[in-house]
Amino acid sequence: MSLRTIALSALFLLVSACASTGTVVSTGDRYAPTTAEVSDYELDTGDKIRLTVYNEAALSGEFNVKPDGMVSLPLIGNILARGQTIDAVARAAEARFADGYLRTPQVAAEVVEFRPFFILGEVATPGSYPYSVGLTVNDAVALAKGFTPRANKDVIGIRRKGATEEINYALTPNLHVYPGDTILIGERFF
Repeated sequence: MSLRTIALSALFLLVSACASTGTVVSTGDRYAPTTAEVSDYELDTGDKIRLTVYNEAALSGEFNVKPDGMVSLPLIGNILARGQTIDAVARAAEARFADGYLRTPQVAAEVVEFRPFFILGEVATPGSYPYSVGLTVNDAVALAKGFTPRANKDVIGIRRKGATEEINYALTPNLHVYPGDTILIGERFF
């Protein structure tokens, strides 16, 4: 192999490595301690909620947010959940139950299961995993049984649910994952 071929190969690898990482974010809300509460969480497809209607066991239960963003409840039908907080869904259910079905209904609600996150690339078992509050990228990698030997452990890509592009982040112990995120662990070049 000639010196020129080796130099061109090295230059190609260097340009490829730079192009794949782009701008790397190392500050922001993903690095801050988790202060947001579940009550601020906006529901979407893949979430499961529990609604408890006081003194009405037949109307209470666990319900999935369907692909159309609705939750189907007994007696009152569909309520919009996508983009709503859990408290907003509970208040909407109360209003619908009060509209000719129950006297002064009281509805309590909680998120039982968050939509999953996805991890792809250089991990032992890529795939979909259940989200839990306070999850970090290191926790997500551990769920996927660790990095492969070729994994880039410095920069990872994350695409939020509904976003069209992924953002590259510096991998630190306090980098947080959100429900519905897709995490891409790239391959290191050197």
